[in-house]
This record gives sequence, C-alpha cells and structure tokens, in this order.
Amino acid sequence: MRLRRLAGLVAVTLATVLTGTLAAARPAAALLPDTFGFALWSGGVVSQQWPAATTVSPGVPGRWTVRFPGIGVPGGVVHVTAVHDAVTNPPGRWCQADSWGVAGPDEIVRVSCYRPGGILDPQPGFSVQFARSSGVFAAQRFGYVDAAPAGGTITQYNTTGAANTVTNVGAGLYSVALPALGTAGPQAGGVQVTAVNPGAGARCKVASWQSSANGQFFRVFCFNPAGALANTRFTLTWQYQRALYGGAAPPYKFGYLWNAPPLGPALTNFNSGGPAGVLAGGPPVWTVSFAAIGSPPGNVQVTAFGTTPDFCGLHQPWTPGVGALGARINCFTNAGAPVNSGFTVEYSSRF
Repeated sequence: MRLRRLAGLVAVTLATVLTGTLAAARPAAALLPDTFGFALWSGGVVSQQWPAATTVSPGVPGRWTVRFPGIGVPGGVVHVTAVHDAVTNPPGRWCQADSWGVAGPDEIVRVSCYRPGGILDPQPGFSVQFARSSGVFAAQRFGYVDAAPAGGTITQYNTTGAANTVTNVGAGLYSVALPALGTAGPQAGGVQVTAVNPGAGARCKVASWQSSANGQFFRVFCFNPAGALANTRFTLTWQYQRALYGGAAPPYKFGYLWNAPPLGPALTNFNSGGPAGVLAGGPPVWTVSFAAIGSPPGNVQVTAFGTTPDFCGLHQPWTPGVGALGARINCFTNAGAPVNSGFTVEYSSRF
C-alpha cells in the first residue's frame, strides 16, 4: 500500500513539473498564436528574423525560399512586403507569396518579387511573416483569411469562433467579412493584405473598410501586372490592439497606422508603447514613427489602400532601436512612378 501511495505521489509530482515546464515554454497571451515566424531579406542578408535560424535561399531570379525552422504547421497565413528604394533605383516593385507549407519540422514559404509589367525582379529586398492561430478566445479581437481566387476560404481564423467569409463579387473584387469581431466605428484596428499567386504577378489591396458592433467588413481589390482587376488567391489579417501575428503579451511592443490619406480615425492608430504613431513626409517617401517599441527582432508590413492599381512597400529597411521604430514607405502607380496613396503599416516585435 505504501509503495502504491509513493508511486502515486511521484506520478503527481512529475505531472506537476511537466505541466509547469510546458506552461513556461508556451507563449503568454492565452496561447495565441499557435506559432509564427518573420524575417527581413535585404542586401542578400537575413536579419530581424524569428526563429533565429531562419534562412532565405535564392532560386530562379526573382524567387526565394524562406525556411522557418521548427515551426512547421498546416494552414496559417503569409504576408510579404517589398523593400525597395525606387527613388535611386526606379521603378517601384512589389512582392507576393507563391506558396507555403510544412517540410519536416519546418515551415517553407516561397516568395516572388516583380517590377512593373510583371517582370520577376532578383533584387533581394522583402519582409515576410508567417503565422497560424487556433482556439476560441472570445475576449480577444483578431482574425484572418486565406482566400480562394473564386471566393471562399482555404483556411480562416476568428478569435470568437465565428466563421469568416470571402465572396467574389466580380473579377478581382472581393467582400471579406470577419463577423462577431465588433468594435466602434467607422474603422478600428489594422489590416494587411497580400496576393498569393505562384504563376504570375498579382497585387491586392484594401479598397474599403467598415468596423461595427457586428464585426469587420472589407472590400479587397486584386490586380494583374497590366493594372486590370483579376482574380487571385490572397491573405487578409485584421488586428486590434495586438501584433499582426496574433500575440499581445508578449510581444508588448507593436503598433499600426492607417494613412487614408490623411490619417485615419483614432482607433486605426495604435502604439502599445504609448503615444500614437506619427506620420510625416509624403510622396515619394513617408516616414511613420512609433515611440518606444523598436526592440528587435521585429517585422514591418505595408498594404496599399484605395481602388486604383497603385501599390505600396517599404522604401528602406526599418530602423529598430531602444527608442522609436521608424518605417519609410513609398507608393507607386501601376507603371512604377511615385504616387500619393493611402496605406496601412504595422510593426510587431518578438518580445
């Protein structure tokens, strides 16, 4: 009897230790997200990466393979933003996702970048993020879709457990609904959109956006390299007072801003470190600054806003530091000439 009691005590103690160890290893913020990774590929060098051993390998000129070690999971969404100084090296360029998936323990993301006219561009400049979430967290407000070209979702996530929807309402025109993620209006939070197309150049952007007590509602426009509306797969992620990959504490340091233009409503400009983001400059380059959140490693994503084929990206890599985070943004016409355009921008740190 004493031996059975001793064995039971050992089992309980071991279970307690294991449970505590696993809890310590899990991220905070109610286990949201499941996993994520990001990287900056600039000048042929990987930086600002998470996990630390993330690699980027060039393939066919203009295409790259990003390997996020140890975080391979099915589903999730990818966002990609070009990093290109088109003032000194015109014209502008954009980047998009080709595909992503699991290879052993790793997540493999394939990225391509294009110049106007749909020409693959081999210059190594882009920012990329992968993330997946699951579970119901009714008090949180976050969601994403991986949208099929003809409408519907390949995968989707909503913290309330509600089902997000995507409807193709015409060539290159989509309505996206994230129900039950209610906020004050007219707009609240931040949103990023990325085209997904392994066969040809494609761009997607937010054309309109409405926030209400019933949820978040978007119109997304997608274009081919000629600037014509065209169906394509795309991803959309909406964040509200949390990082683009879904976390809130950590990372503790994240921010987003909407240049409509001018600046969007107050609830679309958020800085977890304190004062709201500051927008300065203008075509050809805007500067967005968020005080006290520039702790590396982190990631910046940019999406154009509006109904024209204009597109936006990062003019140069962002500048992280102990103090402010600075992001320089440029936008272009379909021909790659600088233009005054609306955009959304976000920064999310790891810690």
